[in-house]
Amino acid sequence: MKLAKIAALAAIPFSLALTSAQAEELRLSHQFAPGDLRHKIAQMVADDVAAANVDLTIKIFPSGSLFKATEQYLPLSRGQLDMTVLPLSYAGGQHPEYNLTLMPGLIKSHDHAARMNASPFMGEIERILNEDDVLTLVHGYLAGGFASVDGCITKPDDVKGKTVRAAGKGFEEMLQAAGASIASMPSSETYNAMQQNVLQAMNTSSSSFVSFRLQELAKCYTPAGDVALWFMYQPLLVNKTTFDGLKPEQQEALRAAAAKAEAYYLEEAKKEDAASVEVFKAAGVEIAQMSPEDFDAWKALAQESSYKEFVKDVPDGQKLLDMALSVE
Repeated sequence: MKLAKIAALAAIPFSLALTSAQAEELRLSHQFAPGDLRHKIAQMVADDVAAANVDLTIKIFPSGSLFKATEQYLPLSRGQLDMTVLPLSYAGGQHPEYNLTLMPGLIKSHDHAARMNASPFMGEIERILNEDDVLTLVHGYLAGGFASVDGCITKPDDVKGKTVRAAGKGFEEMLQAAGASIASMPSSETYNAMQQNVLQAMNTSSSSFVSFRLQELAKCYTPAGDVALWFMYQPLLVNKTTFDGLKPEQQEALRAAAAKAEAYYLEEAKKEDAASVEVFKAAGVEIAQMSPEDFDAWKALAQESSYKEFVKDVPDGQKLLDMALSVE
């Protein structure tokens, strides 16, 4: 009898035996420091899924410890990574349509960003993601501004002759049109670049300015305020095949956790802008404000540079741009 039981156990595939013995674990990678809002979103989802007691755990690899900042999307789409929090325009090389999720002047406020998340435009972005075997769990936009080691930046003339880092093709094209030189790098590499004077100025999210301690180097900070030029879509994504392979109760736990995290993301994103100003003020950095007239000058420049290039480079680019612009 004992021999028969042993033989029966031996016939069970090892992977199945392992799954029944322990909870399934998903790996989530991102480039951000543990104190960053985007890490907190990932941690919220992981904690709520664990609390749901559905034999599912999420292990988080922060600070680019598993994959480099700009190398998250391909492993995710190939099933080598389960989840990531990613600035989607980082994958603009794979799909130029994603560059529209970081386009100057396209989003006017956090509430406008929330409406964009629920729009047919974002439905089209989701369709492209799904074709790459990727699914969105948590939508989120973050606002940002400019920081400089040499003079304040509020209007296009202020970047002339400076080497500037901009996250995304649309901003790079607009800044080049304003007379800046461009240095491309993820926000996680900007501290060293600014310290070594490779960069004189940069734009990124309010969250990244603080989590990467750029107040230690900047002389002037132009935050997102009543007027914000810079909004970037940074969702929490999951490999679609991985998600589809989960048990129904695991999928439900993940979706419930994601819905809660998305509401938190929006509310906290609004607070991040003001909080970043206090951090920079405390470090003795001058604070500049962009006026509505400054914003209009940037947007006019973007329409003649970034918007035109997007329409030229992307099949159905005008249709997609019109979909985004139609969101009030």
